[in-house]
This record gives sequence, C-alpha cells and structure tokens, in this order.
Amino acid sequence: QVELVESGGGSVQAGGSLILSCAASGTSGSRYCMGWFRQAPGKELEGVALIDSQGTRRYADSVKGRFTISKDNANNTLYLQMNSLKLEDSAMYSCAAEATGGPCYLFRSDFGFWGQGTQVTVSS
Repeated sequence: QVELVESGGGSVQAGGSLILSCAASGTSGSRYCMGWFRQAPGKELEGVALIDSQGTRRYADSVKGRFTISKDNANNTLYLQMNSLKLEDSAMYSCAAEATGGPCYLFRSDFGFWGQGTQVTVSS
C-alpha cells in the first residue's frame, strides 16, 4: 500500500524560500511518477510540478524558474524547493504518486495516490 506523508510547510514572507518533503512508502519495486499539487481556498486544484520515472520534470508556468522538484530514490523522498515565494503561492500542497513507467502530466486524474497535504502560507 502506498503512503505519502508531506512535511516542511509553514509561514514565510514573500520572497522567501521553503522546502517541502514527501516521504513515500510502498513504492519500492515499481516505477512511479510523483508530483506536487496545490489548492488555495476557493480555487481549483493546480498541478505544480512532477518528476516521472525517467527523470523528466514538468512545471506549471506559474512556478517555472522558482520551484524545483527532485527525488531521492534511495530514501523514497520527493522534494519541492520553492524560492522567490509569492502571496499567490499560499495553498495546501499535496504530494501525489502514480505507478507508471510512462509519461505523466499535471492532471489530477494522472495520479492515484495522495498525501494529506502541508500548508504553505506566504505573507507580505
């Protein structure tokens, strides 16, 4: 059974940085696409970044150049380095995974496993 546990959220001033982590269990032995999604109050779920089993990374236009997704395969941990944070980056950030060796995209339907989320609040 796949379990995803996020950590690293918190409050930060605009322009600051945060690193989110997602500890994955139950993913050994298979190839996975893993990603980050976010949802702000009153807004739809937005795909932020993903990394597939081949190492291909995809980013939402809104975070390109500011966020970096990475994965530590030895420790089954996914990261999201967030720099130059903006007020509009405030949201609940969730880690997601899907067992696939093929390409994946920043659509909710591409992922079957989800974490509980970690809150990121950016203030002025």
